[in-house]
Amino acid sequence: MPNTSITEQARQQAREALEKRGQTAKNFAELHNLNPSTIYAVLSGQSHCRRGEAHRAAVLLGIKDGVIEQ
Repeated sequence: MPNTSITEQARQQAREALEKRGQTAKNFAELHNLNPSTIYAVLSGQSHCRRGEAHRAAVLLGIKDGVIEQ
């Protein structure tokens, strides 16, 4: 099984990307129909981002390769 853990460096890059765009985590969540607490959990490392909304958030933030089913 491949190591799919998300590094702190990837999380930091996602936080910096949001900041460069002048976008808050809450705004990003609303834009993508996600719960803001999910975004905060993904960015802080509290979530493993393996499935569901956290997986979707990680893929949209660009910190994880994956497929988002519609």
